[in-house]
Amino acid sequence: MQHEQLKRWQHSHSFGQDLKRPGESRTLLVIALTFVMMLVEIAAGIAFGSMALLADGLHMGSHTVALGINAFAYVYARRHAHSSRYSFGTGKVNTLGGYTGAVLLAVFAAIMAFESILRLIEPVSIAFNQAIGVAVVGLLVNGVSVFILGVDHDHGHDRGHSHEHHGHDHDHHHHHHDYNLKSAYLHVLADALTSLLAIFALLIGKYFGAVWMDPVMGIVGAILVARWSFGLLKSTSGILLDEQADETLLETVRSSIERDASCRVVDLHIWTVAPGIHSAIISVVTTTPRNASFYKERLPASLSLKHISIEVFYPENSQ
Repeated sequence: MQHEQLKRWQHSHSFGQDLKRPGESRTLLVIALTFVMMLVEIAAGIAFGSMALLADGLHMGSHTVALGINAFAYVYARRHAHSSRYSFGTGKVNTLGGYTGAVLLAVFAAIMAFESILRLIEPVSIAFNQAIGVAVVGLLVNGVSVFILGVDHDHGHDRGHSHEHHGHDHDHHHHHHDYNLKSAYLHVLADALTSLLAIFALLIGKYFGAVWMDPVMGIVGAILVARWSFGLLKSTSGILLDEQADETLLETVRSSIERDASCRVVDLHIWTVAPGIHSAIISVVTTTPRNASFYKERLPASLSLKHISIEVFYPENSQ
């Protein structure tokens, strides 16, 4: 057959990853904001001999690196979206960025808890006015960052790109998780939470002499950040390990194909290959066999299934 004729059955594996995602620009903006604040605090800490400012500046630097990983994931996925090296495209790079960010969040939480416990055991003197000032500035910067990243941070939409289903093109708007953006959001939210708890603890320490409140609030913050981290790790690791799709989707596919008593789905695998897009391998046993395209046409286009492989068996040759 001629190459032009074969194009009917061929399609792109980019799954929309070649398009610039809304979260990419927002993440780059927050990186710039965090980086500038880091330079200001480090410079001020060195100039004025303030360990509080220097420490917070270095802390900002660690989150600049973490956010940089999220930005790299966006750019890498977009630039390699059409590479033949990736069997199902670069859709999981987004999830990998989120997973990496979740690991860094867990490390951040562990360091917070460790430092807080040390300060409970061996309290240190606190320059309350200076520390409160640093915490307030940090809260303002992180508050702006949370606002930038927080608009629809749980969901993203791919607009205007085409998906092929069963030999036809359909335009769909996908409602799905952008785990890379969620990771960046949780990083700046963790920073904002840390600053807020620090302000509360420092005010209590300054006016009531309860210096122990500072490390206690550090432990509280560490626990909350750890919970966010583990939740994101659970969500992203399932996708990276090709975890089976949720039961609702499985049942929809199964019921769509089993429209009559002569047809039964005996093996079904559905996994995520990109945000909001799944691939499927389906084994069907039927007494009235038809070709694979017949069963593909039974699947709703709204399911956004790609790379559907269907095996058809019937009793006469199943031995």
